[in-house]
Amino acid sequence: MSKTLTTAPAVNSTSDGGTLQRWSRPALILVALIVLAALPLYLDAQMLKIGSWSMAAAVGAIGLTLLVGTAGQLSLAHAFFAAVGAYGYAYLASPSDGLGWPPVFAALGGIALAATAGLAFSPVAARVRGLYLGVASLGLVFIGQHLLKNLGEITGGVNGRGVPPFSVLGFELTGNQPALSVLGVAFGAQERIWYLALFSLLVAIYLSRGIINRRPGRAFTMVRDNQAAASALGIDVQRYKASAFVISSAFAGGAGVLTGLAYAYLTPQNFGLPLSINFLVMVLIGGLGSVGGAVVGAIIVTATPLLLANLAANTGILAAGGSGGYDAGTVSSIVFGVLVVALIILEPGGLARLGSRLWSGISARLGATTRKTSRKETL
Repeated sequence: MSKTLTTAPAVNSTSDGGTLQRWSRPALILVALIVLAALPLYLDAQMLKIGSWSMAAAVGAIGLTLLVGTAGQLSLAHAFFAAVGAYGYAYLASPSDGLGWPPVFAALGGIALAATAGLAFSPVAARVRGLYLGVASLGLVFIGQHLLKNLGEITGGVNGRGVPPFSVLGFELTGNQPALSVLGVAFGAQERIWYLALFSLLVAIYLSRGIINRRPGRAFTMVRDNQAAASALGIDVQRYKASAFVISSAFAGGAGVLTGLAYAYLTPQNFGLPLSINFLVMVLIGGLGSVGGAVVGAIIVTATPLLLANLAANTGILAAGGSGGYDAGTVSSIVFGVLVVALIILEPGGLARLGSRLWSGISARLGATTRKTSRKETL
């Protein structure tokens, strides 16, 4: 009798890996959204504040990574545009010492003012590049500090000014009115600000990915890589460089509005040169040009000093602030410095590249396990 040899069907490893990545990534995103939506039910007010501040910073970091990573333009003026958005909202929305606009229109107005400020600076951004653009943009921070301290009727001067609450149809998203309770948990100001910041961050991610994946993003990348080749292909180099600066300024303005709502009070010290440097550190740690990396970098840079300060207050491990010892600010600065240097040397692509490599390795292992299981079942 003759025997028929049965062979197992070939398994396309590339197809398995691609299918795994295609389905697992949306699943992880969905799980992350569910967790983020549920956290206000469990976190205390202080942790919710840290989360809201981190998400506000992430919106600004996304704008900067579009400018620096995708379009290849260095800017140290992000703090200035954030200040324009924050103070613009505060003045437009205030009924007592401002224009008294509805909060939604005031927020859009603050973002528009920041974009307009970026448009005013765009002729410089279109003609200057590299370190020269960074130095030129740095001047905006000092100009902004002078204006914030001297335009007292609008900014409140050195003492700053309060930020009107944000409400929609009478429902306060940064206050306690009307009273709301979910699953027995009172949803006050901090819980509501968390959801406002989360929604704003999701909108920023959606818009930025739309820019990167469409024609403007491809043009930004071409201008970054080779301006001569981009010009030869018909790309208006100066126009796209100016557009990148305006878009980045608008994101910074949105971050300023969220920061003002989260803090509820604005002072010039909140929008100085350290903030611009922090934004740059965020995108360097996360990975230039990566939206997800910018979000992770913003969370690390914003939350680490605050968490260390809480640790110091509760345990006494770190020195008190201003004592001259290793306080939370000093330790976090050391950590950021070491992390930036290590990433530049070991992985210039930042945490985004490391995460991508890790994810590819996990996907390959899971794909190999799936193929082995399929072969055993066939045999």
